[in-house]
Amino acid sequence: MKSWKFPFLLLAGIGVSYLGNWIYLIAINLSILDLTGSAAAVAGLYVIRPIAILITNTWAGSVIDRVNKRKLMIGVDVVRGLLVFLIPFIGSLWVIYFLLLLINIAGAFFGPSSSVYITKLIPAAGRKRFNSLMSMTSSGAFLLGPAIAGVLIMLVGTELCIFINSATFLVCAFFIYLLPDVDDLVKEKREHVTWRMLVGDWRIVKKFAQGATYFMVVYLLFQGAMLTGFALDSQEVTFIKQHLLLTDQDYGLIVSLTGLGALAGAAVAAMVANRVPLRVYIGAGMLFTSVGYLLFYASFSFWTATLAFVFLGFFMAFANAGYATFFQQSVPVEIMGRFGSLAEMLQAIVQIVLTLILGVAADWFTIQTACIVFSVAGVVLAVGLVITVLLPSKQVHFNEGKLEA
Repeated sequence: MKSWKFPFLLLAGIGVSYLGNWIYLIAINLSILDLTGSAAAVAGLYVIRPIAILITNTWAGSVIDRVNKRKLMIGVDVVRGLLVFLIPFIGSLWVIYFLLLLINIAGAFFGPSSSVYITKLIPAAGRKRFNSLMSMTSSGAFLLGPAIAGVLIMLVGTELCIFINSATFLVCAFFIYLLPDVDDLVKEKREHVTWRMLVGDWRIVKKFAQGATYFMVVYLLFQGAMLTGFALDSQEVTFIKQHLLLTDQDYGLIVSLTGLGALAGAAVAAMVANRVPLRVYIGAGMLFTSVGYLLFYASFSFWTATLAFVFLGFFMAFANAGYATFFQQSVPVEIMGRFGSLAEMLQAIVQIVLTLILGVAADWFTIQTACIVFSVAGVVLAVGLVITVLLPSKQVHFNEGKLEA
């Protein structure tokens, strides 16, 4: 890569936003609990994002692929920053829920837009390293955010944490403002989204999926294993406290050490980006991540649980960086926003279904039995992924753009 100036500006902007999001997540949970005293009200926070995705992602991609991505990302962050700023002044739970819905609707545009922007900004040979650094940034925020939130909440309360998150969105918007436009402004289309346009866009995505059989097989196996893991995440607190009989402090320590594992994994992934094949990132990364979930739910003590989660966090960094790179090289940039938005919507539906199934199974059987069965299913999907990506005849799918140079 000729210059890392612009990639580092993008990493810095998104990294600040990640950090603010983690500080905010802790604060908003406590704020809602203090406001209502209801655990159900807090649980409602986790339903809002999937609802926003279902509302937005059928048409968001059509907008993303037709507008200037840099300007859209700046606008989204400014809107989110202003909406988050209003939350501490609201005393009604339902008004807060409505604001959070608007924030998540705006956020539904940022992820697919950033994927397209990264693909256009970063040369193909540097994407795997950039995605590894992005994973390291995310892991660092995951590690530092809750710790900073804990100190701030203890000293000054939750409101400052929410204001900080508002500011981080604006800082991220400023960093993106400093970046160049990557869209062809001459060809930039300004069209109103119509039903006919949406149907046409869905057909384009369907045609691509039908013609990219190998990509879709890898995509489905990877997302199947990953979404199984996300469903398992919903039971980790219950497993730690009710099965392992550990304390809140133990749980906090496990999460912190997991963050260290993820940070270390992302750092190693960035260092060996030019020496380890992309296929290994995706296949081995996802397999060892799934094995980590299995080891965690088979654990019997604080240390076995901690080691399993550190192991999981380390290899998830490889899996995420590998998948992001494979996605960027496989999906045409012209339809990447549409494909990414529709894919996120389907993933949200599957995640809700798997989480509900696991929750019911945990009630019918023991939580450890249900989670081990789910973990084994994740491992089976990951083994299928490893076999698929390591087929010698499919190596060409991982060498485009000299990714392995």
